[in-house]
Amino acid sequence: MSNLEKKLSETLNVEIEKEEELNNLPVVESKNEITPIEQAANEDTEFARDNIKNLINKGSVALDNLLQVARESEHPRAYEVAATMIKNLSDSNKDLLDLQKKKKDLSPNNGNIVGNTKNMNIDKAVFVGSTTELVKFLKNKQEE
Repeated sequence: MSNLEKKLSETLNVEIEKEEELNNLPVVESKNEITPIEQAANEDTEFARDNIKNLINKGSVALDNLLQVARESEHPRAYEVAATMIKNLSDSNKDLLDLQKKKKDLSPNNGNIVGNTKNMNIDKAVFVGSTTELVKFLKNKQEE
């Protein structure tokens, strides 16, 4: 242990572990297991959701502090930074909502991995066939 390390440990009142103790730590081997795509997607979305929520919470605290600094200093740059923080927090909230929407669209309960087809809007429909087939089809629809 060098003099610097001794002085720091005395000043901070902490004990420095010896290098031999660090080298003798047990090695933990991890097994790579194959997880289903749905489970991995759920874990990833929960991880991202937690991270975004954590960033929003920390950003809110930082924004409160920035607004206090801007009020006290009345400096234009402080207000500019606060406005930028407000925009970033707003974007983070939108990201959180987008994540929920994407998770819903990809969920297997939807019945369709691509997305929910119940709310599909058709702008242009094309009928492939002859006019007589179209007339027969329309007559059958009217009868039903």
